Order: sequence, then C-alpha cells, then structure tokens
Amino acid sequence: MIQYSLKCCDGHQFDSWFQSAAAFDKLQNANMVTCVMCGVSEVKKVLMAPAVRPARKNLPAAQIATPTPGPLSTPSGPEEQRIVDLRKKVESNSEYVGSDFAKQARAMHDGDAPKKAIYGEAKLDDARKLLKDGVPVLPLPFRPTRKDN
Repeated sequence: MIQYSLKCCDGHQFDSWFQSAAAFDKLQNANMVTCVMCGVSEVKKVLMAPAVRPARKNLPAAQIATPTPGPLSTPSGPEEQRIVDLRKKVESNSEYVGSDFAKQARAMHDGDAPKKAIYGEAKLDDARKLLKDGVPVLPLPFRPTRKDN
C-alpha cells in the first residue's frame, strides 16, 4: 500500500491510499481518482514529506506499544461521519440509476419522464452539460455503491 498527497484543479488537498504506484497510475488514467471535496477527476500528486521512523531498537518502550487504529471503514472524524450519514440518506431516499444518470436527469428536467429522486454516475462532460442546461444536479462526496438492478 502507498499513500499519496493529492490536489485537485480547484485547490482541494487530500490524502489517499493505493495498492501500488502502478494502481494509482491506472486509476488516474481512467479518471477514477476524484477529489473528495468536489468530485473532479483532475487530480495530481503533490510533494509530501516521507514518513521515516527510527529503528524500533532505538525507540523508548512507550512508543513501541502504540494503539492500533480502528478499521478503515470506521469514520475518522465528524466530517467523515457526515459523509457516511449523507450516503445512507441518499441511498435510502433515492433510486440508483448507474451510468444512465445523465439521460434520466435530462428526461425528468424536460418533462419526458416523471420526477423522482435519483443518483448514479455521469461523465464529467455530461454533468457539465446538465448544469449548463439548468438541470439541477450535484456531485456527491462519495462514489455511489454499484447495485445490480
């Protein structure tokens, strides 16, 4: 596992873990690395200080027995808890439409389909076109859970 400090084109800075440097490159080339704040996929690595620890034999005993952090699935603070709560609310009160999101959102906006709460996935260009045309959409601060229909 490798941790990178990342920054999006809007200036939001965040850290993320990847299986390997090659895995990061593959995900970034597929536009699957997105900003946790705004969802844009224009993300690049930023310079970060290496985490260098002294040899364990040189550490005092109190520093060797450090508490184990909780599982990665546990929110690490109030901000992450709010995102978890938002995800639960979105998933329980709306329908997942997958990659059909842009098409269905436009059809509802144009009056060609009944209005309902939906969430899903859209390419960045499609989302920009929806916003430009006045279709009310909002990027989510999490990746939707893919559900089999």
